[in-house]
Amino acid sequence: MSLMADLPGADRLSARLRRDTHAAHEAAQGSGFLDALASGLLPWEAYADLTAQHWFLYEALELAAGTMADDPVARAFVFPELMRLPSLEADLHYLHGPCWPDRIAALPATTTYCTRLRYAANSHPIGFIAHHYTRYLGDLSGGQYLGRAIARAYGLNGDGHRFFIFDGIEPTALKTYYRQLLDSLPWSHYEQDEFVTEVLEAYRLNIAVLDDLRRRWT
Repeated sequence: MSLMADLPGADRLSARLRRDTHAAHEAAQGSGFLDALASGLLPWEAYADLTAQHWFLYEALELAAGTMADDPVARAFVFPELMRLPSLEADLHYLHGPCWPDRIAALPATTTYCTRLRYAANSHPIGFIAHHYTRYLGDLSGGQYLGRAIARAYGLNGDGHRFFIFDGIEPTALKTYYRQLLDSLPWSHYEQDEFVTEVLEAYRLNIAVLDDLRRRWT
Protein backbone atom coordinates (compact mmCIF):
# COMPACT_ATOMS: atom_id res chain seq x y z
CA MET A 1 0.00 0.00 0.00
CA SER A 2 1.22 3.50 -0.80
CA LEU A 3 2.72 5.37 2.12
CA MET A 4 0.31 8.20 1.28
CA ALA A 5 -2.66 6.09 0.24
CA ASP A 6 -4.93 7.62 2.89
CA LEU A 7 -4.21 11.22 1.95
CA PRO A 8 -6.94 13.08 0.08
CA GLY A 9 -6.04 13.91 -3.50
CA ALA A 10 -5.36 17.59 -2.85
CA ASP A 11 -2.76 16.72 -0.19
CA ARG A 12 -0.71 14.38 -2.36
CA LEU A 13 2.71 15.52 -3.51
CA SER A 14 1.78 15.09 -7.18
CA ALA A 15 -1.25 17.37 -6.71
CA ARG A 16 0.82 19.96 -4.90
CA LEU A 17 3.35 19.91 -7.73
CA ARG A 18 0.66 20.62 -10.31
CA ARG A 19 -0.64 23.54 -8.22
CA ASP A 20 2.70 25.07 -7.30
CA THR A 21 4.31 24.75 -10.73
CA HIS A 22 1.32 25.80 -12.84
CA ALA A 23 2.60 29.31 -13.55
CA ALA A 24 6.12 28.10 -14.33
CA HIS A 25 4.74 25.39 -16.60
CA GLU A 26 2.66 27.93 -18.52
CA ALA A 27 5.68 30.22 -18.87
CA ALA A 28 7.78 27.39 -20.33
CA GLN A 29 5.02 26.24 -22.66
CA GLY A 30 4.41 29.81 -23.79
CA SER A 31 7.96 30.42 -24.96
CA GLY A 32 8.02 32.48 -28.10
CA PHE A 33 10.88 30.34 -29.34
CA LEU A 34 8.95 27.09 -29.07
CA ASP A 35 5.87 28.62 -30.69
CA ALA A 36 7.93 29.86 -33.64
CA LEU A 37 9.67 26.51 -33.95
CA ALA A 38 6.42 24.54 -33.83
CA SER A 39 5.03 26.80 -36.57
CA GLY A 40 8.05 26.31 -38.82
CA LEU A 41 8.91 30.01 -38.73
CA LEU A 42 12.57 29.46 -37.90
CA PRO A 43 15.38 27.85 -39.93
CA TRP A 44 16.16 24.21 -39.29
CA GLU A 45 19.37 25.34 -37.60
CA ALA A 46 17.24 26.72 -34.73
CA TYR A 47 15.79 23.26 -34.16
CA ALA A 48 19.28 21.76 -34.36
CA ASP A 49 20.37 24.28 -31.72
CA LEU A 50 17.54 23.20 -29.39
CA THR A 51 18.59 19.58 -29.92
CA ALA A 52 22.17 20.45 -29.01
CA GLN A 53 21.10 22.19 -25.78
CA HIS A 54 19.05 19.12 -24.92
CA TRP A 55 22.12 16.95 -25.40
CA PHE A 56 24.11 18.89 -22.81
CA LEU A 57 21.23 18.76 -20.32
CA TYR A 58 20.47 15.07 -20.73
CA GLU A 59 24.13 14.12 -20.58
CA ALA A 60 24.26 15.73 -17.12
CA LEU A 61 20.96 14.19 -16.02
CA GLU A 62 21.62 10.68 -17.29
CA LEU A 63 25.11 10.59 -15.80
CA ALA A 64 23.42 11.46 -12.49
CA ALA A 65 20.99 8.58 -13.06
CA GLY A 66 23.97 6.25 -13.06
CA THR A 67 25.12 7.74 -9.77
CA MET A 68 21.66 7.40 -8.23
CA ALA A 69 20.84 3.92 -9.55
CA ASP A 70 21.75 2.32 -6.20
CA ASP A 71 20.14 4.94 -3.99
CA PRO A 72 17.26 3.33 -2.01
CA VAL A 73 14.89 6.22 -2.81
CA ALA A 74 16.04 7.56 -6.17
CA ARG A 75 16.51 4.20 -7.92
CA ALA A 76 12.74 3.78 -8.39
CA PHE A 77 12.88 6.77 -10.75
CA VAL A 78 15.72 5.47 -12.93
CA PHE A 79 13.79 4.23 -15.96
CA PRO A 80 16.19 2.95 -18.65
CA GLU A 81 13.43 3.24 -21.25
CA LEU A 82 13.30 7.01 -20.72
CA MET A 83 16.98 7.62 -21.47
CA ARG A 84 17.28 10.25 -24.23
CA LEU A 85 21.00 10.47 -24.97
CA PRO A 86 21.07 7.75 -27.69
CA SER A 87 18.10 9.39 -29.45
CA LEU A 88 19.64 12.85 -29.16
CA GLU A 89 22.92 11.62 -30.60
CA ALA A 90 21.07 10.00 -33.51
CA ASP A 91 19.23 13.27 -34.11
CA LEU A 92 22.44 15.31 -34.02
CA HIS A 93 24.13 12.88 -36.40
CA TYR A 94 21.21 13.32 -38.81
CA LEU A 95 21.17 17.12 -38.44
CA HIS A 96 24.91 17.80 -38.42
CA GLY A 97 26.58 14.67 -39.74
CA PRO A 98 29.21 12.46 -38.07
CA CYS A 99 31.22 15.47 -36.85
CA TRP A 100 28.29 16.75 -34.75
CA PRO A 101 30.30 16.87 -31.47
CA ASP A 102 32.50 19.54 -33.03
CA ARG A 103 29.52 21.55 -34.27
CA ILE A 104 27.55 22.07 -31.08
CA ALA A 105 28.13 24.39 -28.14
CA ALA A 106 26.27 25.03 -24.91
CA LEU A 107 24.60 28.41 -24.57
CA PRO A 108 25.41 30.39 -21.39
CA ALA A 109 22.03 29.52 -19.86
CA THR A 110 22.57 25.85 -20.68
CA THR A 111 25.93 25.87 -18.90
CA THR A 112 24.28 27.41 -15.84
CA TYR A 113 21.48 24.83 -15.97
CA CYS A 114 23.94 21.94 -16.27
CA THR A 115 26.00 23.22 -13.34
CA ARG A 116 22.93 23.33 -11.10
CA LEU A 117 21.67 19.98 -12.39
CA ARG A 118 24.96 18.21 -11.71
CA TYR A 119 25.17 19.62 -8.21
CA ALA A 120 21.57 18.89 -7.24
CA ALA A 121 21.05 15.56 -9.00
CA ASN A 122 24.29 13.95 -7.82
CA SER A 123 24.15 15.07 -4.22
CA HIS A 124 20.73 13.94 -2.98
CA PRO A 125 17.71 11.97 -4.23
CA ILE A 126 15.51 15.05 -3.76
CA GLY A 127 17.55 16.98 -6.31
CA PHE A 128 17.79 14.06 -8.71
CA ILE A 129 14.05 13.34 -8.68
CA ALA A 130 13.22 17.04 -9.01
CA HIS A 131 15.24 17.42 -12.21
CA HIS A 132 14.20 13.98 -13.49
CA TYR A 133 10.53 14.85 -13.00
CA THR A 134 10.84 18.26 -14.66
CA ARG A 135 12.55 16.96 -17.78
CA TYR A 136 10.93 13.60 -18.47
CA LEU A 137 7.35 14.35 -17.52
CA GLY A 138 7.62 17.45 -19.67
CA ASP A 139 8.84 15.28 -22.54
CA LEU A 140 5.90 12.92 -22.07
CA SER A 141 3.39 15.79 -21.89
CA GLY A 142 3.87 19.00 -23.90
CA GLY A 143 6.94 17.50 -25.53
CA GLN A 144 4.72 15.09 -27.43
CA TYR A 145 2.79 17.93 -29.05
CA LEU A 146 6.00 19.81 -29.76
CA GLY A 147 7.61 16.78 -31.37
CA ARG A 148 4.67 16.22 -33.72
CA ALA A 149 4.57 19.93 -34.65
CA ILE A 150 8.31 20.02 -35.37
CA ALA A 151 8.08 16.87 -37.48
CA ARG A 152 5.35 18.47 -39.61
CA ALA A 153 7.08 21.85 -39.85
CA TYR A 154 10.48 20.51 -40.90
CA GLY A 155 9.44 17.41 -42.85
CA LEU A 156 10.93 14.91 -40.40
CA ASN A 157 9.79 11.30 -40.34
CA GLY A 158 11.58 9.63 -37.44
CA ASP A 159 15.12 10.63 -38.38
CA GLY A 160 16.00 13.95 -36.80
CA HIS A 161 13.37 13.95 -34.07
CA ARG A 162 13.85 10.65 -32.29
CA PHE A 163 14.25 12.56 -29.03
CA PHE A 164 10.48 12.96 -28.93
CA ILE A 165 9.70 9.30 -29.65
CA PHE A 166 9.44 6.94 -26.67
CA ASP A 167 9.31 3.46 -28.15
CA GLY A 168 7.34 0.97 -26.10
CA ILE A 169 5.98 3.59 -23.68
CA GLU A 170 2.39 4.70 -23.30
CA PRO A 171 2.86 8.27 -22.00
CA THR A 172 -0.39 8.56 -20.03
CA ALA A 173 0.16 5.26 -18.21
CA LEU A 174 3.77 6.07 -17.36
CA LYS A 175 2.87 9.54 -16.08
CA THR A 176 0.18 8.03 -13.85
CA TYR A 177 2.65 5.50 -12.46
CA TYR A 178 5.28 8.21 -11.97
CA ARG A 179 2.88 10.35 -9.94
CA GLN A 180 2.02 7.31 -7.81
CA LEU A 181 5.73 6.91 -7.11
CA LEU A 182 5.93 10.56 -6.06
CA ASP A 183 2.98 10.14 -3.74
CA SER A 184 4.61 7.13 -2.07
CA LEU A 185 7.88 8.90 -1.22
CA PRO A 186 8.61 8.81 2.53
CA TRP A 187 9.46 12.50 2.73
CA SER A 188 8.74 14.96 5.50
CA HIS A 189 6.96 18.23 4.76
CA TYR A 190 10.34 19.96 4.83
CA GLU A 191 11.73 17.53 2.25
CA GLN A 192 8.66 18.02 0.08
CA ASP A 193 9.19 21.78 0.27
CA GLU A 194 12.81 21.30 -0.81
CA PHE A 195 11.69 19.11 -3.69
CA VAL A 196 9.10 21.59 -4.97
CA THR A 197 11.64 24.43 -4.67
CA GLU A 198 14.13 22.48 -6.81
CA VAL A 199 11.47 21.68 -9.41
CA LEU A 200 10.68 25.40 -9.65
CA GLU A 201 14.39 26.12 -10.05
CA ALA A 202 14.59 23.57 -12.87
CA TYR A 203 11.67 25.31 -14.60
CA ARG A 204 13.40 28.68 -14.19
CA LEU A 205 16.62 27.36 -15.66
CA ASN A 206 14.78 25.77 -18.59
CA ILE A 207 12.98 29.02 -19.35
CA ALA A 208 16.35 30.81 -19.34
CA VAL A 209 17.65 28.37 -21.99
CA LEU A 210 14.57 29.01 -24.13
CA ASP A 211 15.10 32.76 -23.71
CA ASP A 212 18.71 32.39 -24.91
CA LEU A 213 17.47 30.46 -27.93
CA ARG A 214 14.79 33.05 -28.64
CA ARG A 215 17.31 35.88 -28.58
CA ARG A 216 19.56 33.98 -30.98
CA TRP A 217 16.92 32.93 -33.50
CA THR A 218 13.97 35.32 -33.39
